[in-house]
Amino acid sequence: MPRDARLPGRARRKKFAAAGFAAAVAATVLAGCSSDAGATPTLTWYINPDDGGQAELAKRCTDASGGKYTIETSLLPNDAASQREQLARRLAAGDTSMDIMSLDPPNVPEYAEPGYLAPIPDDVRERTTANVVEGALAGATWKDEVVAVPFWANTQILWYRKSVAEAAGLDMSQPVTWDQLIEAVSSQDKYLSVQGARAESMTVWVNALVESAGGHIVENPDAPADEIQMGLDSEAGTQAAEIVSTIGKEGLGGPGLPTQTENFSMIQFQGDKGAFMVNYPFVWPATNAAVEEGTLPATLIDDIGWALYPQVNAGEDTAPPLGGIDLGVGSKSKNPDLAFEAIECIVSPENQAYYFATNGNPPSNPDAYNDPEVIDTFPMAGTIRESLELSKPRPQTPYYNEISTGIQQTWTPPQDVDPETTPETSQQFILEVLKGERLL
Repeated sequence: MPRDARLPGRARRKKFAAAGFAAAVAATVLAGCSSDAGATPTLTWYINPDDGGQAELAKRCTDASGGKYTIETSLLPNDAASQREQLARRLAAGDTSMDIMSLDPPNVPEYAEPGYLAPIPDDVRERTTANVVEGALAGATWKDEVVAVPFWANTQILWYRKSVAEAAGLDMSQPVTWDQLIEAVSSQDKYLSVQGARAESMTVWVNALVESAGGHIVENPDAPADEIQMGLDSEAGTQAAEIVSTIGKEGLGGPGLPTQTENFSMIQFQGDKGAFMVNYPFVWPATNAAVEEGTLPATLIDDIGWALYPQVNAGEDTAPPLGGIDLGVGSKSKNPDLAFEAIECIVSPENQAYYFATNGNPPSNPDAYNDPEVIDTFPMAGTIRESLELSKPRPQTPYYNEISTGIQQTWTPPQDVDPETTPETSQQFILEVLKGERLL
């Protein structure tokens, strides 16, 4: 996600951030220390930055193990690219401390293809995937096999200002299209808040548009680099480019669109020109916290509504972005059986509900959405769950980094996107990179 689906969480309530930082620092110091002979095995869990939730789950599952193991967390870098690089290097080097890893779904194939992930025992796979939203399961699968355990599964929904939607004559109880939103903000002189920066968020947006239009960025994701077939130069790619181009060229995304990320989209949406926004669930606790602190007006909360991600074509299912985190075990781990036992504890519905309510990261298990604390904290939990059922992952390929970076370079800034040329140019550029004929 965003900075994919993770970093926006730093905008959530400060009490979680403070606890998370302290826990992560302490855990990082301890991680990697070998256990004495006969001592309780220590499992190292490489975690992405959050608001302290993973460190708390490590403690909970350590206590629940009854002394069978201890989980220590080791904090990965802030940005997704650096997380990917550190994990890939450690795995390639045969690091035996890679007991549990929090993995960004698009990177799962890159780790699975060379055998860096330990096979999930059949009984563990059955228990941990028996009740998982479709999008999360797809993001943990490579070559028709589940190779990582879905933990949490983020998605974007459509946030809207009720007053603007009403003034524009939109019935938000019904699905809406990108064209309708573009017309609405144009007529009301407001902004459609999207993420236009040259970052992973652009790949997220383009993929959601292409998938919603019935296409795929990569047609055969498990093919070798020189045999990959792409679907950007297509009707779906053209429709995606038309939406990005219109918002960019007509200034509908706001003056900061070329550098706009998830947090800046939220800030714009909260302002006087805010109208509609595609963004992650962190928006809700962050906005509530700002209202409580007095930095935003109290009336703002009552003016915010939510709905499913916009459709590209009226009457056709939307395909919202899929983010989140999967859990994998390194193939060189000294304690794979204990690691998978710990993972089962981590992804239990109760722990997923806790993680959602406190850290704002949606569960992959639908049962967790029925938790009273979840419903109280996120009144839009039902919409988030429905969005996850419809969500589609970004291309599941070992060459995802090359594909994503290629999209970021050719689809930004939004105002320079041309529906007649960008899809073809982008596709050709990426294919040449994959064949070693060009450099990123």
